[in-house]
Amino acid sequence: MAEGTDQGGNGNGGKSPEEAALSARLGSLDRRLSEVRKVKTEQPAGESGDQAARASAMARGFRLSSELIAGVVVGAVIGWGFDRLLSTSPFGLIVFFLLGFVAGVVNVVRSAGVAPDRR
Repeated sequence: MAEGTDQGGNGNGGKSPEEAALSARLGSLDRRLSEVRKVKTEQPAGESGDQAARASAMARGFRLSSELIAGVVVGAVIGWGFDRLLSTSPFGLIVFFLLGFVAGVVNVVRSAGVAPDRR
């Protein structure tokens, strides 16, 4: 059969009817296979794209929540440190806890793209 494919390069004019029928069947099979392959490759791409979007949204949520928590924790630690140094028991902790909360919210808003970055 490899010999027939080498000789058939001139088109259908030099082929026998059997070779022409075989060529038509092979062309039909090739079209059907390409359609099946296209359908199979499109389905996993949609699912993996959905999973990638979920992973990206989850990563963004973790990043935003960690920025808020970090601001509050850093503010509380600084307030606790001032209270230990200056012996102003609850006031430094309360003030810097609130300042840390505000800083965390500002960082979350800036990271989320809601407010422009002013630097």
